[in-house]
Amino acid sequence: MRRDRGDRGRGPDDGDGSASPDRDRSARPDDASAQEPASEAMPAVDTRLLVREEGIRGYLGEFRRKLRSGELGSLPVVVAVIIIWTVFGTLDSAFLSAQNLSDLSQQIVGTGMIAVGIVFVLLLGEIDLSVGSVSGLCAAIFAVLNVLNGMNEWLALLVAIAGGAAVGLIHGFFFAKVGVPAFVVTLAGNLAWNGLMLQVLGTSGTVNIPSETIVSRLYSTIFHSPATAYVTAAVGVGLFLAASLLDARRRRAARVPFRPVAEIVLRTVVIAAIAFVAAYILNRYQGLPLALLIFLILLVVLDFVLRRTSYGRQIFAVGGNIEGARRAGISVAFVRMSVFTIAGTMAAVGGLFLAGQIQSASQTSGGGNLLMNVIAAAVIGGTSLFGGRGSVWSALLGALVIGSIQSGMNIMGVSNAVQFMITGSVLLAAVVVDSLSRRSQKAAGRA
Repeated sequence: MRRDRGDRGRGPDDGDGSASPDRDRSARPDDASAQEPASEAMPAVDTRLLVREEGIRGYLGEFRRKLRSGELGSLPVVVAVIIIWTVFGTLDSAFLSAQNLSDLSQQIVGTGMIAVGIVFVLLLGEIDLSVGSVSGLCAAIFAVLNVLNGMNEWLALLVAIAGGAAVGLIHGFFFAKVGVPAFVVTLAGNLAWNGLMLQVLGTSGTVNIPSETIVSRLYSTIFHSPATAYVTAAVGVGLFLAASLLDARRRRAARVPFRPVAEIVLRTVVIAAIAFVAAYILNRYQGLPLALLIFLILLVVLDFVLRRTSYGRQIFAVGGNIEGARRAGISVAFVRMSVFTIAGTMAAVGGLFLAGQIQSASQTSGGGNLLMNVIAAAVIGGTSLFGGRGSVWSALLGALVIGSIQSGMNIMGVSNAVQFMITGSVLLAAVVVDSLSRRSQKAAGRA
C-alpha cells in the first residue's frame, strides 16, 4: 500500500524520514527519467504576451493574432491621428506648424480632463450626461466667489472642485443606492446643474476672470526655457523605464509572465522618441505649457490607480461582470458612487481649465458641443462603451483626435455644421470598431 501511494504522486519522502530505493534512483540527477523540479518545470512565459524565442517573427505572429481576435488596443486611434495629421498637413502646411501644434496641446486639456472622468464611468458600462453642465457650474462658482465676492483664489478653487465632487456623489447615490438608471440621473442633472449655474451667475450672465487669477495662470503659463521641456521628457522616460524594469522583476519573482529587457528597452526608445520630438516642437514655438504638464501628471497618477491598485481592479471587475464582482465581495455600491464622484471632480477641473482658456464664466459655459466632444474623446480613444475595457490615456488620444479635426477644419475655414457632421461620423466609426472588436473577442473566447 505504501508503494501504491508513492506511485500515485507521493514525494521521495513520505513523511517518516525514509525513502525507497526506487525513489532514490528517481531523484538522482543522472537518471534519464529525472525531471526538473516542479518550480522550474513550468517557466513563467505566456505565449500570448511574450514570444521571445521566435524573435521578430514571433511578435509579428502575435500581432496578427491580436488583430484577428479583436484586441486592437490603441492602434485604431493612433492610425487615425496619423491619417488626420497627414491629410490636414497636406492641405495646409500651417496645421503641422510648431505654433498650431503647441496651441493644440493646450486646447485639448480642458476637454481631456473631463473625458478622463467619462473614461471611469464608461469602464462601469454606464454614461454621465451631466459633465458639461457640471463643468460650467464649477467655473461659475469659482468666478463668483473669487471675482465678485473677493474670496481667496485658492479657497475658491477648492470650493469649486469640491462642488463637482459633491455633484458626482449625488449622482452616484441615486444610481447605486436608489437604483435610478445612470442615464436618467445624469440627464436630470444636466438640466438641474445648468439651471443652478444660471442662478449662480445672476443677472449679469457673464463674469470675466482676470488674467492674473490662478485659473487663468494655470492655463496660460508656459515654461519658455527649452531645458524645461527636455528635462520633463527625460524624467518621464526615465520613470517609464524604471517602472517597467521594477514591474518585470516583480513579476519574474512571482513566476508570472513578464516582459524581457529587450522589449522594455524597445518600448522605452519609442516613448523617448515621442517625448523628445514633442519637446522639440513645443520649444520651436514658446515652450512647455503648464496646462499640458498638469494633464500628463494627472494621467500618470490615475493610470497608476486604475492598473496598479485594488480599487482600480475593482472598477474593471464591476464593469466586466457585476454579478461576479458582487460574489467576489466587492462593494459594488461604493465603486459606483466613487466613480461618479471622480467624474464630477474631473468635470470641475476641466471646467476650470476651459474657463481659464476663455477667461470668463458665462451662461454658455459647459454647453454647445462640449458633452459630445468629451464622450467622443473617451470612446474614440479606445474605451469600450460596454464596460470593463479602457485606459485613462484614451482621454488624451481621443481629445487629440477631436482637437486635431477641429483645428484642421478651422484652419481651412470649414463651417461648424460640417465640423459637427464629421465629428459625429468619427464617433460612429469608433463605436463600430468597438462593437466589431468585442464581437471578435467573443468569437475568440476572450470576452
